[in-house]
Amino acid sequence: MPYELSFVGLLASLAYISITGIHPGGVIVPSYLVVFLSRPSRLAATLAIALLTLLCYRLASRHLILFGSRRFAFMVLVAAVWTFLGYRIFPALVPASIEFQAIGWVIPGLISNTCERQGIWLTLASLATVTVAAFFLGRALGTII
Repeated sequence: MPYELSFVGLLASLAYISITGIHPGGVIVPSYLVVFLSRPSRLAATLAIALLTLLCYRLASRHLILFGSRRFAFMVLVAAVWTFLGYRIFPALVPASIEFQAIGWVIPGLISNTCERQGIWLTLASLATVTVAAFFLGRALGTII
């Protein structure tokens, strides 16, 4: 990922947060998503793992005390496990799933943590908004060809 593009995404996220008070799934997440806009299967896998992680959290929180930093650590860990399974196990079972892999190990956990804090639809809408804004801003600045 070009350094300029990560800064553009970071600035777009920070501006969006300061104007609206809504977090787009994590401050750095739109920077990573904008790099993979040309590969929608990677975006879909990342969002699927984030939502699956959120479901696991909601099921586990009935029996475990998960809040604050414990919740965050749980979500990042569960998302990392699902991502690992996506990288190692699923392609062996279904060879067509090689392209359906998440972006990074932490990104789905950041998205799911924000979804739990402020709601799924609000988070996904703000994530899409900031990602598209970072894409067009990066294109205007010549960072994206």
